[in-house]
Amino acid sequence: MSSGSPRPTAHPARRTVVAAAGAAGLAVALTACGGSDDAAATSPQAGDPDAGSSGGTPLASTSDIPEGGGKVFADRKVVVTQPSPGEFKAFSATCTHQGCAVKSVTDGVINCPCHNSNFSITDGAVHSGPAREPLPAVQITVEGDSITLA
Repeated sequence: MSSGSPRPTAHPARRTVVAAAGAAGLAVALTACGGSDDAAATSPQAGDPDAGSSGGTPLASTSDIPEGGGKVFADRKVVVTQPSPGEFKAFSATCTHQGCAVKSVTDGVINCPCHNSNFSITDGAVHSGPAREPLPAVQITVEGDSITLA
């Protein structure tokens, strides 16, 4: 019964390959999006002798943040503001328009240089567009003269 031609080798069906690639991409996307929950798993435990008093990441001194202004911490992707004396706020330093990094705080607004969106130092609200969504708030703790990421 030999016809002289080699037997076809088994290959995965195209549908199987496409489904596997899609599942792998989904797994990567879900892993990347799940970063915020991972912080709780790696934070110091209450009984840990090396745990800091606030458990957060030190960011700045209160004297680093000008009254009526703020400071962008590009490496931490956060902007800290002081809308009124002794009141400190923090927001994401990623513009909600197209994801550019905000660069400065002047005249009571947080400025994005990419398309000139400006945000309030008080609540992150859009002061002028094209951005339509406010900057998300970031949790901070102020203890004495130290500002810490919560």
